[in-house]
Amino acid sequence: MFCHSEKGKALTTVHAKGKTHAVVPKSPERSADAAARALQAVLTSLEDSKAEDIATIDIAGKSALGDYMVVVSGRSSRHVMAISDHLLTDLKDEGFGTARVEGQDGGDWILIDTGDIIVHVFRPEIREFYNIEKMWAAPEIDEETLH
Repeated sequence: MFCHSEKGKALTTVHAKGKTHAVVPKSPERSADAAARALQAVLTSLEDSKAEDIATIDIAGKSALGDYMVVVSGRSSRHVMAISDHLLTDLKDEGFGTARVEGQDGGDWILIDTGDIIVHVFRPEIREFYNIEKMWAAPEIDEETLH
């Protein structure tokens, strides 16, 4: 193992044996209350950013991905990026740490994963095309029906 540092950059540790995979942990206070508090912070931020068509989907017990999924639209690529930037700043300021983000380069679809909550910020056309709300709103199948 050796350490590497460049002036002005954070110190990183490199392990000689294999790769270490980063896992986004659930929030430290792992409870339904913590998830509800995080959801409220997310929704407040999205409303402040003038996000449109905000949909909240409770996925607790349906998926190990998190407790809630939030799907919103921005009017343009620029608005989508502004919504996500504002949300990331608000989450950090509220003490929820740094979320994992994907898709920030394009501005068509940005995914923000806080551990408890997954937020999808779409341009309207992209949201309509993927229609992920419909996928998650599928009725639950009884195990007895499968036999």
